[in-house]
Amino acid sequence: MPSAVLDASALLAYLQGEAGSEEVRDAIGEGAAISAANWAEVLSKLIEAGEDAVALAGRLAREGLIGDAVKVVPLTAEDALAIAQLRPATRASGLSLGDRACLALGRRLGLPVLTTDRAWSDLALADITVRPIR
Repeated sequence: MPSAVLDASALLAYLQGEAGSEEVRDAIGEGAAISAANWAEVLSKLIEAGEDAVALAGRLAREGLIGDAVKVVPLTAEDALAIAQLRPATRASGLSLGDRACLALGRRLGLPVLTTDRAWSDLALADITVRPIR
């Protein structure tokens, strides 16, 4: 069972050695999860930065980071409903569909969510624990 759910920004911080990557490293060491939507966001950002996403995804899978230490979790029909229901509570903070997918997965798994976005801490979501990594 994973110990935390990673937002795309948290996994990117880890992969790029940015501030807060130590907390993500610790979560990964205990086992972490990321939604398929957020994994797609990570790969998209890396492509924008000039990375070969196919090669990188393959390397991270071979190294055991993606698939073993970080489980990529598919979204369900129930998650889709939860993502939609999170919209009113998160709209003013500008959370994207991907952000809400992360929060919905955290809610479903009953796990804290790691993100670089400190504004998530101000959300009134009693059943989701948000842990900003910086």
